[in-house]
Amino acid sequence: MTLGSSRNLSRSLSSTSERFKLETFLWIPFKIGQPKKQIVPKTVERDFEREYGKLQQLEEQTRKLQKDLKKSTDADLAMSKSAVKISLDLLSNPLCEQDQDFLNMVTALDTAMKRMDAFNQEKVNQIQKTVVEPLKKFGSVFPSLNMAVKRREQALQDYRRLQAKVEKYEEKEKTGPVLAKLHQAREELRPVRDDFEAKNKQLLDEMPRFYNSRLDYFQPSFESLIRAQVVYYSEMHKIFGDLTQQLDQPGHPDEQRERENEAKLSELRALSIVADD
Repeated sequence: MTLGSSRNLSRSLSSTSERFKLETFLWIPFKIGQPKKQIVPKTVERDFEREYGKLQQLEEQTRKLQKDLKKSTDADLAMSKSAVKISLDLLSNPLCEQDQDFLNMVTALDTAMKRMDAFNQEKVNQIQKTVVEPLKKFGSVFPSLNMAVKRREQALQDYRRLQAKVEKYEEKEKTGPVLAKLHQAREELRPVRDDFEAKNKQLLDEMPRFYNSRLDYFQPSFESLIRAQVVYYSEMHKIFGDLTQQLDQPGHPDEQRERENEAKLSELRALSIVADD
């Protein structure tokens, strides 16, 4: 290794060492204000994180369920409204003026679609009242819960800061001024510690109770949702059963209708205006 290379290496190592010292110095302030004493047992912190995590998941699931229900009911209404529009469009078709049988069939369809739309609207109103609205009310609780957790976290930070302050004076030589400051720091710490412990205890007591209450709260809503669907589809079975009886012609099974339709389609394809070039 040449002399120049040795000098360059020395400068590089010196620069790296200085940079390491600087980075270490910059990192130290982040540790200031943190007490050496474990003021909250790790088991308590784990319990708190577990219970709060369950509520955060519940909040997300509640929000998602509410969103999915809205999509479902909107789609249901759009479907029945579209069916009614189709039957109305068919009624305005010129064929209805020329063919009484076709008019009767479309009229029966239009009546069935309007009945379906009415029952569908009733079902959606029921779901909105007994499922969606309770979901909204349940979801409105979470902002208050999250705010309580933030207040608990702020109280914990104040507790840690003042505990570190007490420890700092406890480590100093016990002179008159130091003892006075230590007494003052302990007096400041006491209400802050009590405030944190009260907030922490309240949340640890009430978060599991709130989480466990979800079953009793949601069960009536989900039962109502199921009943609304059962009633709706039972009515749909009756409506389309009646429609089938009105449309079915004796002696015309589905296979025969298919053959007749194919024969008519072949006649249309034979026309010169639709023939392939």
